[in-house]
Amino acid sequence: MKSKSSDFIPLGAPTFGTDDINEVIDSLKSGWVGTGPKVGQFEQDFGNYVGSQSSLATNSCTAALHLSLMSIGLKPGDEVITTPMTFCATVNTIIHAGGKPILADCNKEDFCIDPEKVSEKITKNTKAILPVHFAGHSCDMENIMQLANDHSLNVIEDCAHAIETTYEDKHAGTFGDFGCFSFYATKNLVTGEGGMLIAKDEEKLHQIKKIALHGMSLDAWDRFSEGGFKHYDVVAPGFKYNMTDIQAALGIHQLARIEENWLKRQKIWKLYSESFSDLPIDLPSNEAKLNSKHAHHLYTILIRDDAPVNRDEFILRMQENNIGTGVHYRSIPGFSYYQDNFGWNPDDYPNSTSIGNRTVSIPLSPGLSENDLDRIVDKVNSILK
Repeated sequence: MKSKSSDFIPLGAPTFGTDDINEVIDSLKSGWVGTGPKVGQFEQDFGNYVGSQSSLATNSCTAALHLSLMSIGLKPGDEVITTPMTFCATVNTIIHAGGKPILADCNKEDFCIDPEKVSEKITKNTKAILPVHFAGHSCDMENIMQLANDHSLNVIEDCAHAIETTYEDKHAGTFGDFGCFSFYATKNLVTGEGGMLIAKDEEKLHQIKKIALHGMSLDAWDRFSEGGFKHYDVVAPGFKYNMTDIQAALGIHQLARIEENWLKRQKIWKLYSESFSDLPIDLPSNEAKLNSKHAHHLYTILIRDDAPVNRDEFILRMQENNIGTGVHYRSIPGFSYYQDNFGWNPDDYPNSTSIGNRTVSIPLSPGLSENDLDRIVDKVNSILK
C-alpha cells in the first residue's frame, strides 16, 4: 500500500505475510503455544542456514549471551574483552555472569572491535573475547581467533546484527565457542522477541538447554507429548529463557525469506549511498571483507562538523517529518553506571566516542515502499544540504 506523506515511517518495521499468519494460527488451533515442535523445527532450520549442528532458541539475544557466559564458568576477577560500540546488553550480561568487562576500542572503518586493541587488553585474568559484528559487518575473526588460540580464550560472538553475515565464506557465529543472534522487532529476522544460541560443543549446548528452562531436565513438550508423561529433575538453578511456538511460527517463514529480504535491503543501501554522496556526512562502509557478506542490517551515517545541523538536531528534524531514526550506539563509557562502577572515561576510547556522538541510523526495511524511500531521500537531503 502506498504511504501518505503524513504516515510515520519507523526505523525498522517487520514484514509479515500470509504464511507467517497461517503458521501462528496453526499454533493457536493446536492448543500448543509454549515451547514445542515449531521451536524444534526453527532451531533445526536456523542451524542448517548458518551451518551449525547445535542450536537453542531463546527469548532474546541477551538471554543467549548470558547463557553462553554462564557456561564458561566465570569467577570473580575473570575478564571478558568486548567493544564499547555496542548495546548495553553485551556488557551487562558479562556483569550478570560474574565477570569483569574490559573494553577494547572499535576501528573507524566498520565500527567493529579492533583486534590490535584487544591484544593490548589481554592479561592473565582474561577468560574470553566477545566480539560484536556491527550493523551487518563481520569482525576480523581471523585475527580474533588467533588471539584466542594463542591465549587459550573462549570466544562468544554477538551476532545480533549479523544473521546473514559471513566471513571468508563462513557464517558469523560459527567461529567461536558460541554465537548469539537476535530476532527482535527491528532485526532482519523477526519473531517479536527472540534469539538463538549456537554452539560448537553439542554436549555443552545440551546442558545449557536445561539452564535456559529453570534447570529442568525436561521441557513441557518432552513431558506431555504423545510419548507419555515423564517426571523431570531440577539439575541447577536455571532461568526462564525459552522461546515459544508462536514466536517460532514467525521465525520459520521469516528465515525462508531471509535472502529475498536481504536483496531488497541491499538495493535500498545502494540507493541511499548514491543519493547522499555529496552531503556533509560520512557514509557507512559497504566493503565486506574478502569472501565475506554484509548483512545490511543498519544504514548508519555520521554527521560531520560542517553539516548545517548536529546529530540530535537531525533526529528531531526527521521526527518532525514523521521519519524514524535510531542511534547505534552511544559509546558505553559515556553512560553514568559504567563511569561510576568501572571508572571508564570516554576519552580513552576515541573511536567509539566520536562515532557515538555523531551516528544516526535511517530506515532500512524490505517493506519500505518507493514512496517511503522518496520521502526519506528527500528529507535527508533537505535537512543536510
